[in-house]
Order: sequence, then structure tokens, then C-alpha cells
Amino acid sequence: MGNPFQDQLLKAGLVNKQQVKQARTQQKKKARQQTDEVDEIKQQAELARQEKIDRDRVLNRKKQEEEQQRQIAAQIRQLIDMNRLDMAEGEVAYHFEDDKVVKRILVTDLIQKKIVNGTLAIVRHDEHYAVVPRPVADKILLRDARSVVVCNDKEQAVDEDDPYADYQIPDDLMW
Repeated sequence: MGNPFQDQLLKAGLVNKQQVKQARTQQKKKARQQTDEVDEIKQQAELARQEKIDRDRVLNRKKQEEEQQRQIAAQIRQLIDMNRLDMAEGEVAYHFEDDKVVKRILVTDLIQKKIVNGTLAIVRHDEHYAVVPRPVADKILLRDARSVVVCNDKEQAVDEDDPYADYQIPDDLMW
């Protein structure tokens, strides 16, 4: 038999074989229950560890995306600062639409013509607007399309069914 104390009690006649068997099964159940509890605790700890790893991964991804957005904004700011045209002498108002609101900037006649024919573009610069060359606007478009406000195409598509196709719209039309 396994337990000498149980053997002594059995020889002394204080317990019978049925009680010894019952005590052993209770001990086995108790040991099994304790191992099950330990396994359950280990599973819960592993699950908590996995959840923490997932949360950390999501937070790191968000931080990386935010950092990437900051870098893109800095690149755009640098492109605009290096390439924007000086509009201090502008006396002609150029009107354009930004977020369904009509805005205006003062430009020279030459800059206005270049904006209309597509060699220059208007971009957002902090809370203001700046005029930059078309290649710079294309680079900005690759990084953030929302920063470019006006970027006219050099070739305008002609609608064949347009009844006003024969009439030219003047470039210097003011509204």
C-alpha cells in the first residue's frame, strides 16, 4: 500500500478498506483539482500576456503611423517653403474653391495665367495658401492629396455634346 499511516490505521482496526479507498480517491480528486486550478491560472496568465502583446502591437502601429504623418507633413512644409513663389506684389484677386468655400489670394497677372494653364498650383501652407510650381505640387500630391487645393490640368477635356464648345471662356474673367 502507498501510505504507511493508512496501513497502521487499517491494522489497528480504526478504519476499513472502504474508508481507505475513499480517502485515496478524495486525495486524488484534490490533487487533480489543484493541478486543474494551476493549469487554469497558467492559461489565464498566458491569455493576459497575449492580450498585452496585442495591445502593445496596436499602440506601436498607431505611434508609427502618427510619426509617419508628422514626417510627411514636415516634408510637405519643406517642399512648400523651398519652392513657393513670392506674392507680395500681387494686385489681381484669384478666386478658387477650398472645402466648398470660395477663397481668394492676390497674385500678379503672370502668376494668374500660369495657375490657369496648369504650370503653377495653389497649396495649403499652415493656415494660408502658397503658389508652387506644378512639379512640386505633383510631389505634394503623392504625399498628401488634401494639401493641394488648385492644380489645373494642362489639357482640358472637351465634351463633344457641349453646346458652348465654340465659345471661349476668357482667362481673365473675374467673379
